[in-house]
Amino acid sequence: MDSSNIVAPIISSRALPARLAMTLTALATFSGPFIFGVAVANTIGGSIVLPSAVNMSAIIAAVCTAIFWGLLTWVLGIPSSASHAIIGGLIGAVVARAGWSSINLGGLLKVVIILFASPIIGFFVGYLVTRLVVLLSWNATPRINTFFKGGANCHLYCALVELWSK
Repeated sequence: MDSSNIVAPIISSRALPARLAMTLTALATFSGPFIFGVAVANTIGGSIVLPSAVNMSAIIAAVCTAIFWGLLTWVLGIPSSASHAIIGGLIGAVVARAGWSSINLGGLLKVVIILFASPIIGFFVGYLVTRLVVLLSWNATPRINTFFKGGANCHLYCALVELWSK
């Protein structure tokens, strides 16, 4: 789900052909852990729940819960994050299996703070960038569209780098 949110603006703006954009996204998703490591997986696996409380049934329950949540939000048209769905599913499965003592509240608090801070920070940064673009292109000629198309490609590459770091 997170990949689709990154690639959708690139395809809908026709900055890149759909096949190329999806190919780049697939390559980034596959190669990301090999290039940038697995920091998010380590945070989820070690900072939020005790590793000793996780077994195969907890992982299967977490993945099934995340899939169900993703499908439900898709049907209802609600934006959601696959990463947060996995975290919620894993927390629920671990609590059901080993109890509340198996949850690391410090790691969970970090995720919850980022969950609520990210949209607020994104709003302000998006507002500032939009104002900057409007200011810089105020009296521009129609040739500026070529520049913006290149900027959309830059967005894809930056988003793929962000996806790689997950």
